[in-house]
Amino acid sequence: MRIVILSSSVYSESACAMAVRMSELRHVPVGALALSTFDRGTLLRKVGQWGVREVARYARAKLIPHRGNGQPQLRNPCLEPLLKHQGGVFLSLREVAAVHGFPIALCNEQNAPDSITRLKEWSPDLIIFTGGNILRKQLLEVPRLGALNVHLGLLPEIRGMSSPEWSLLQHVPVGITIHFMDAGIDTGPILQRYEFPHAPQCESLSDLRNRLIAFGIEKAAEVVAGLDRGTIAGTPQSDLDEDHQFFVMHDWLRARAAERLTQSHLAAVPGTVNG
Repeated sequence: MRIVILSSSVYSESACAMAVRMSELRHVPVGALALSTFDRGTLLRKVGQWGVREVARYARAKLIPHRGNGQPQLRNPCLEPLLKHQGGVFLSLREVAAVHGFPIALCNEQNAPDSITRLKEWSPDLIIFTGGNILRKQLLEVPRLGALNVHLGLLPEIRGMSSPEWSLLQHVPVGITIHFMDAGIDTGPILQRYEFPHAPQCESLSDLRNRLIAFGIEKAAEVVAGLDRGTIAGTPQSDLDEDHQFFVMHDWLRARAAERLTQSHLAAVPGTVNG
């Protein structure tokens, strides 16, 4: 199967981990299309999702890639097992591409005509989206099978941003959905849904999100294998007329979601009284 990775940056840990996992399963990407590292739109999205302080910390980690003890800095430590390589870890898509032998192209807009031309040259069966622009119809029509996304929530119940946090507040099981993308926001056909069994063991919202991302990459590998065998097909979503789309969560609501997670964590710890 011919796979292309779409990434928000060559330094995206999720994109690196996805490319490594696909390569391990003998689905080496035929190419990766990444937004320029200092793309304005990407920076604004990250600030909205993470906050200024976390974006600055992430930038420092990439510019100064090793701690004082010589160990690499990863924003998501849960991805370290997937990124390990020769006593260290992969820190960029360029490093992954050099080892596994696939080309990388940079762009300022994934939907731009030159980006579409490059994707058509690679002739993918499947595009795996790990971050970047909102994809438009012309791009979504390039891959033979479709563009795959790992959404950090169960569809159709939880669409949009801050999905793990909204799942906690809406009393929806925490999980992921692997689906084909369409012109809507998380409205494309569902390939597989997975509840995340380890949410009560998570100590914080960031821990939960980090574990979900790693969980999603592993499950995406299973889905890609199923697509390659022809044993998995997309199922159109129901309840598309209902309002299940959520947006970036306010800090006050995020604190309430954190309380819910803490309660479930305490309840799961032996010998702990949750009052």
